[in-house]
Amino acid sequence: MATVTAPAPRPALPGVLRHRAAHKLLLLALAAAVLVPLADAHWSSGSWPHALTVDLSGPLGRANDWIIDNRDSHPLFLYFFGYISNAVVLSVRAVYLVLLAAGWAGVTAFGALVAWRVAGVRLAIGTGVAFLVCGLLGMWVPTMQTLALMVVAVLTSVVVGALLGLAGGLSERTDRALRPVLDTMQVLPAFAYLLPVVLVFGIGVPAAVLATVVYAAPPMARLTALGLRDADPEVLEAVESLGATGRQRLLTARLPLARKQLLLGLNQTIMMALSMAVIASVIGAGGLGDRVYQALASVDVGAALAAGIPIVLLAVVLDRVTAAAGEQTDASAGEPGSGLRPWLYALGATVAVAVVARLAGALDWPSGWTLGIAEPVNRVVDWMTAHLYSGVPYLGGTADWAGHFTTWVLDPVRDGLQWLPWWSVLLIVAALAWVIGTWRTALTAVLAMAAIGVLGVWEPSLDTLSQVLAAVAVTLVLGFATGIAAARSDRFERALRPVLDVCQTMPQFVYLIPVVALFGVGRAPAVAAAVVYALPAVVRITTQGLRQVDPAALESARSLGATSAQQLRQIQLPLARPALLLAVNQGVVLVLAVVIIGGLVGGGALGYDAVFGLAQGDLATGLVAGAAIVCLGLMLDRVTQPTERRTKKGA
Repeated sequence: MATVTAPAPRPALPGVLRHRAAHKLLLLALAAAVLVPLADAHWSSGSWPHALTVDLSGPLGRANDWIIDNRDSHPLFLYFFGYISNAVVLSVRAVYLVLLAAGWAGVTAFGALVAWRVAGVRLAIGTGVAFLVCGLLGMWVPTMQTLALMVVAVLTSVVVGALLGLAGGLSERTDRALRPVLDTMQVLPAFAYLLPVVLVFGIGVPAAVLATVVYAAPPMARLTALGLRDADPEVLEAVESLGATGRQRLLTARLPLARKQLLLGLNQTIMMALSMAVIASVIGAGGLGDRVYQALASVDVGAALAAGIPIVLLAVVLDRVTAAAGEQTDASAGEPGSGLRPWLYALGATVAVAVVARLAGALDWPSGWTLGIAEPVNRVVDWMTAHLYSGVPYLGGTADWAGHFTTWVLDPVRDGLQWLPWWSVLLIVAALAWVIGTWRTALTAVLAMAAIGVLGVWEPSLDTLSQVLAAVAVTLVLGFATGIAAARSDRFERALRPVLDVCQTMPQFVYLIPVVALFGVGRAPAVAAAVVYALPAVVRITTQGLRQVDPAALESARSLGATSAQQLRQIQLPLARPALLLAVNQGVVLVLAVVIIGGLVGGGALGYDAVFGLAQGDLATGLVAGAAIVCLGLMLDRVTQPTERRTKKGA
């Protein structure tokens, strides 16, 4: 009987080579072995070759001159942009006059009643106290100016965002076309698109409102499209089986099912609009933002705090009210206390309070009811500066810390990035993006990084990148540690929540004031402000991700005798990996936004170019820096955030 010999087993590959990431890196290494010698032979190593740059200063300068020369005479400006500008001015003025006519008592009563209808008595009391504090700080009129600007900007942003989201939610092709536009709108720094808006509309309220709309509309568009696409298919099939038309399906099924996403989009739009309304003070928006900006110019921490507190209070109140509205279920629509009648009662009560205040001659906030905090705050700041800025025994001072951080961290990272050959930077970006995503992800990241070189701002972009990397590293260390502690202790999480609320709702400008007072000007203060701004998001996402780990997995680990540290390392952190990656992504995006604004306090690099372009009306410098920042943000997003689709498809 013949014996059958089994084939000899193939030699097993080492474990590292069997990993998909190793295959990607091997292919990338083979491609680099062919392309790098060719690139080095044609353009040499070192910084980005001058032969591969495109000078846009000429065309952009001519466009800048044409806009200035024709702004007061061309029909496009007279009969299109002019009408838009007039409509914005009239709308903001009308809302402002209504707020003034209602008086401080009427506005406070209306805010408290709306909060009561949406979220209950506790938030109503908090809302009333928030408006009263704005008056006590002597900021009632600036608060009303900011609120009027906010109302018009938010309504316009919601309408524009909802229409874009409606188009994207109903058409996959439209959604794919809108996605890069929304990415650009959201990543483009404020100072970059303030410049073209100012060139077209001039300095004032119209430019501020329209810049705010550009910044605040994308969240509404994204969440509207998401809500429409994620509508329950079974409900849609049931409605369609009843013979409903496309319009009826949209109005009776899709939009009601997307209610939570729509309200979340409203919440995010309000938060971003309030933040942008402060930044827009640079171009004449007025209100609280103008007070903060003036305080920044004179490093007056007390005045900045007096104007910053009302901004934070407005942000917290609006965030709580819209978040509470989003948490209400559709079933509440049928409850006895719901419907239009309670809102009419609230409006009637507001009108009654306003009429009584007018008859009593108490529309304006009483001048004797103000509390000046600027002087005592400045005394505290002066003491801190005198005792903490330098001369602290054994520890040095904040100025010494900033200098050491710049010398030991920022300078080496910047010099190291700028020392690398340009092609090696592209290879590193490609490797990181491909390992974490697909070849399309890597191609997008490499093209974005290469576009920075083509624009001729390779060196400043690497300087900005070094600040972002340093700030992200500090943010992640502090954020992950704090998030882990909050996830493991309910008491600590409750104590931390109001601190995170204040930090997350405070506009970016406000962070620069105490940072400059403690650390002076330079790149280190810009990094410190970016860390404080991005830290709350990282802490929240980390805490939520760890708390959502399957309790059964933790219970199984405990039953096997795993210690608390072992459960964290072996169960919670691996299972919370998507949330942790999202925390990294959000930290990068938020850090980049504030590092750019750090150009106001000596951050230099692309932030300085964007601020300089706005201050000098230099369209070429401002837009080139803005485009480079967009490319940098796009590259960092692709490198740090693998989506589920990218992970599943692979490459």
